[in-house]
Amino acid sequence: MTERENTMGREQQRLDFLSEAGLADAVRIPLAGDASTRRYERLTTADGTSLILMDQPPSEESAVAPADADIEARKALGYNAEARLAGGSVAAFVAIAGWLRERGLSTPVIGARDTAAGLAVLEDLGDDVFAAHATGLETLYGAAVDALAGLHAATPPAVIQADGEVWPLHRYDALAYRAGLDPFLDWWPQFAGLAAPSDDARAEWSELWAPVIALGEAGAPVFVHRDYHAENLLWLPRRDGLARVGMLDFQDAVAGHPAWDLLHLLQDARRDVSPELEAAMLDRYLAARPDLDREAFLHEYRALAALNAARILGRVFARQEVLFRRDRYTAFMPRTWRHLERNLAGEGPAGQGLAGLRQWFDRHIPAEARAAINRAEPA
Repeated sequence: MTERENTMGREQQRLDFLSEAGLADAVRIPLAGDASTRRYERLTTADGTSLILMDQPPSEESAVAPADADIEARKALGYNAEARLAGGSVAAFVAIAGWLRERGLSTPVIGARDTAAGLAVLEDLGDDVFAAHATGLETLYGAAVDALAGLHAATPPAVIQADGEVWPLHRYDALAYRAGLDPFLDWWPQFAGLAAPSDDARAEWSELWAPVIALGEAGAPVFVHRDYHAENLLWLPRRDGLARVGMLDFQDAVAGHPAWDLLHLLQDARRDVSPELEAAMLDRYLAARPDLDREAFLHEYRALAALNAARILGRVFARQEVLFRRDRYTAFMPRTWRHLERNLAGEGPAGQGLAGLRQWFDRHIPAEARAAINRAEPA
């Protein structure tokens, strides 16, 4: 079957789904996408109601990990299974959305759905994303931090059940960290025009990151949204308390370290967050979590933030550029390198202890190879 035939077949699936949902006459407007295989459309009905069509073709994702899959089985299944991703599962989205709403948080209410086909109609929470705000940031980010602190107050379940769907909340383990981190060794050199790292450089990389991954695994597990940043958070000021923060793109949620969502929010690859706001929000979170050791937590936050920056630079940004020429990501690279360098340099609270990693980057990815230049031709 040709690509055009595939596209036409998927469109017919969408039309049939919308017809069965009573939305055949809705006006459809495509929305901007991201690096995932999901697509969204805004639907406007004859009476002016606005809804969102979520379209996740199952065939465009690799398999997810069964609950009992061991490490070798996950590696054999591919990246989604290794990294503990949901593969765009609509069932995961529905279950997690319902579970979060049960806890007083704001996620889209689900209307019609066909989880096997990867289609669902969602409540439209609007377009007022955090990323659109340049002022009042302490209020917005404070609400987002409070939402995390509220979620982190209790140990999450091993299985999430809500709205008729069941989904396992896997632990963010060493294999999942490695699946996101280690592709840096392949994709950044391709992007920057460098030689592939030697076996010795790869072995040293693995050894140096091992203590950071151990910190990530050792943290008492909390619910981790996993993509908690300003483009996935909506400001809903007419709602009360924690519900003022609307959440999107949570289907890949896991049980993991409490710093993981915070560092996505406060060291955002897509927008600047001032060091002063970052420090204030860390203080706010720690004030709400007196059970945590402050200095230990801040060190773990910096170490995991460094890991996340390397993950984003390689597995996300460089890979998207090399394979698909998605040039929008080059604009985010300098900021993400600054995050990585600042965390490894020990600037800010309790960031010390990462000198070996800093030296690895200085030897193998010198300053001139960290710029958004020298892009390789697509593979």
